[in-house]
Amino acid sequence: MTVADLQAPKRRKRSGVPETYDFRRPMTLAREHGRVLEMAFETFARQWGTQLTSRLRVVASVTLESVEMKSYDEYVGGLPAMTTMVLCGVEPGRSTGVLQLPLDMTMVWIDTMLGGPGVPLDTERELTEIEWSLFRELLQHAVRDLSYAFTSVAPLDVQVRSVQYNPQFVQAAAASEPVIVATFALIVSDREALATLMVPADVLLASLRAGEHLDNRTPEEVAAHRAAQARVTENVLDVPVEVAVRFAPLTVAADAVARLQPGTVIPLRHRADAPLSVVVGDVPLATAAIGTSGSRLACLVVTSEE
Repeated sequence: MTVADLQAPKRRKRSGVPETYDFRRPMTLAREHGRVLEMAFETFARQWGTQLTSRLRVVASVTLESVEMKSYDEYVGGLPAMTTMVLCGVEPGRSTGVLQLPLDMTMVWIDTMLGGPGVPLDTERELTEIEWSLFRELLQHAVRDLSYAFTSVAPLDVQVRSVQYNPQFVQAAAASEPVIVATFALIVSDREALATLMVPADVLLASLRAGEHLDNRTPEEVAAHRAAQARVTENVLDVPVEVAVRFAPLTVAADAVARLQPGTVIPLRHRADAPLSVVVGDVPLATAAIGTSGSRLACLVVTSEE
């Protein structure tokens, strides 16, 4: 074995298989878009907490934990094997959204609405028709507030449709489709849980991307911008610049320059009737005819460059 053999690095074997990445649909949420969505979901969370307190007649609060963009398959893979998945119709686009809550929290809400102490069941089970009817009405009032919360983002009309309990069997979107997932922290009658709201990304981001090319500034911001432009223009116009009037350039040999001495005549090859060039910063801006103004030489601008 040689020293080179000892120093040769060993190539690590990579585990797994290559995954397809669609650059046309990246799973990264732009910072400015994320902030706008956070503000909208925070508004919805406050409205939802107020709704729960009013309808359950217990102290309830809802706070936004996070807003992420991921694939639908990744979203479903992070959910429990059995949970309450409320499927909602989302307009425009005839898309499907999902409001997901833990089953034990669902049962606590139903027990509270029926006048009980709000105690979860010992074993998880699906909702009965009566329980689903009560729960559906409760959630329908909540999702209506999405239209108000997202007024400045995108027009939304969300309607509760059905309920499922196994995330792996719910095909609300294509596996690779990007979705926006908002996670909420729920506290109802001292019981805590996490809920998620999934909406296809195209439904929310289409309006945001279209609005990037619009002027969404307030009248005060527009006025301030115009005033700043006027001040800049005024200051720029007062900046002193050097203006030169030149004959046509002349090329001579180096030995001719070396022989220059007092009394040497240099033919400019500039016709007497040809205009001179008016130059600002080595940029020709106009032509002028030579003349006098009193006892001083002057020039009269005859043409200007646009």
